This record gives sequence, structure tokens and C-alpha cells, in this order.
Amino acid sequence: MTTIRASCPACGDIQLQPADLLVRVCADDNQGSYCFSCPECGSGVAKEASPRIVELLVSTGVRMDVWRLPAELHEEKSGPRLTHDDLLDLHLVLQEEHWFDRVVALVEGSPDHESTS
Repeated sequence: MTTIRASCPACGDIQLQPADLLVRVCADDNQGSYCFSCPECGSGVAKEASPRIVELLVSTGVRMDVWRLPAELHEEKSGPRLTHDDLLDLHLVLQEEHWFDRVVALVEGSPDHESTS
């Protein structure tokens, strides 16, 4: 059976089986990585992988997951940028009892809407 040597940031060099790893490749930019849970400490570990490492791991039986970048990254951006004040205002709204109604009112364009009890 194939043994794969990897490195855990906490434990150092460890040995894994192909079933212990997952290779992930982005279909949009061909960037690769692999991830595993350390058998020593249980920590999740993710590392970048060159196309050569991806090919080598997959050839030994490691599962591969192909994923895509979120479509939102390609959407046209409009309107003002979110500021720290905007974020703080949202935080305060989310602490209100009827925060959802208030957020709906803000999105619909009536920021002076008072939530009802």
C-alpha cells in the first residue's frame, strides 16, 4: 500500500494513506492544494500543491475535488465601497430585536423605517 509523507505544522513529518488526503483543484485558475487531518493531533492541514504534486497524489489514489471560483467574483461592482462605519452600523442593527425587518427596509430604500415591536 502507498504511504505518503506530509508535514503537520504542529507534529512535523507524518505518514498518510491516499484515503487520508483530498486534492482540490480550481477549474478557473488551475491552482491546486491538498488537505488532510493530522493523525497525531487531529488538526486540519491544507497546503498548496503544484500541478506536478497534484498529478503525483492523484496517481497514488488520492481523491480529487474540482471546484470553481464563486460567480460573485465576476460580477460588476457598483455603488460606494463598504466602510468601517457601515460595518459598525450593520453590527448595531443586527443587535436589535427586529433586525431582519430593519435590514429589509434598508434594502428597499427606506432607511428611516422604524421596526415594530
